[in-house]
Amino acid sequence: MIRYGVIGTNWITERFIAAAMETDHLVLTAVYSRSEEKAKDFAGKYNQDIEIFTDLNKMAQSDLLDAVYIASPNSLHAEQSILCLEHGKHVLCEKPMASNTKELNAMIEVAKENGVVLMEALKSTLMPNFRVIRDNLYKLGEVRRFFASYCQYSSRYDAFKQGKVLNAFNPEFSNGALMDIGVYCIYPLVTLFGKPDEIKASGMLLSSGVDGEGSILLKYKEMDAVIMYSKITDSYLPAEIQGENGTMVIDKINGPYQVKIYYRDGTIEDLTQSQTQESMYYEAVEFADLIKSGRAESDINSLSNSLTVAEIMEETRKQIGLVFPADHK
Repeated sequence: MIRYGVIGTNWITERFIAAAMETDHLVLTAVYSRSEEKAKDFAGKYNQDIEIFTDLNKMAQSDLLDAVYIASPNSLHAEQSILCLEHGKHVLCEKPMASNTKELNAMIEVAKENGVVLMEALKSTLMPNFRVIRDNLYKLGEVRRFFASYCQYSSRYDAFKQGKVLNAFNPEFSNGALMDIGVYCIYPLVTLFGKPDEIKASGMLLSSGVDGEGSILLKYKEMDAVIMYSKITDSYLPAEIQGENGTMVIDKINGPYQVKIYYRDGTIEDLTQSQTQESMYYEAVEFADLIKSGRAESDINSLSNSLTVAEIMEETRKQIGLVFPADHK
């Protein structure tokens, strides 16, 4: 069994732990929080034998764990990951893996120096229905357009409009629509089609300095991509990959559960695969398999893909004027 600890005691951490339990390869042995009381309350939900840490250095040095799942605020990802990697811990880090490319390159360098796994926890590209997308892409003929929309009104936006800036809209934590929502559209695009030749971006900055919504047009040699994302409006549009022979329709780009191809002759092919497990199960399995097999990185959520995604987001931020305090470090 791979012993792992968690950094971050929030709902997404709970989801990951539930998914990890389904794998039979990962066992939770440590919980970190700045608050001892909060860490104890969180650990108490799972196992009384879990070690509690309020000092991250001690956790990184501990021989009670082999790996770490990091789900802290975005601005802390790089610093915390590097500390754990330096002490030989494998790291699964929530998306976005870093505030910028400088941080991400530093993380990658440390992971390689220490011979440990570093993987971005982006669940959608590891789900069975994303594999279906990749495996059946050829049926579309020449692909001419990728379209993805992920717009979800944040439950914290109402508080923001009343003058209370919570973490989700605080630039100190490298947050905002692009980092928290847009990445779900960009990562699948990069996984399928690689790095674009040109990027044109627009967006709306809120009074706190982060973006509320935005759009990106990405140009490839023989196709283009259109991405829309938002934390201040909702969208119910499916994603599409348009080819000359037909169009693949994906219900949700952030977690594909239904995939169909609508051919030009009027026929429809349902490619949907059953996904009975918790959606984060597949990233937990991928992470565990990498460690067990001794492979350095995922073939899908690869370090090169993560870096390309980070480059796209950095260029997007540059064009819309979105700057984080982490960019000045």
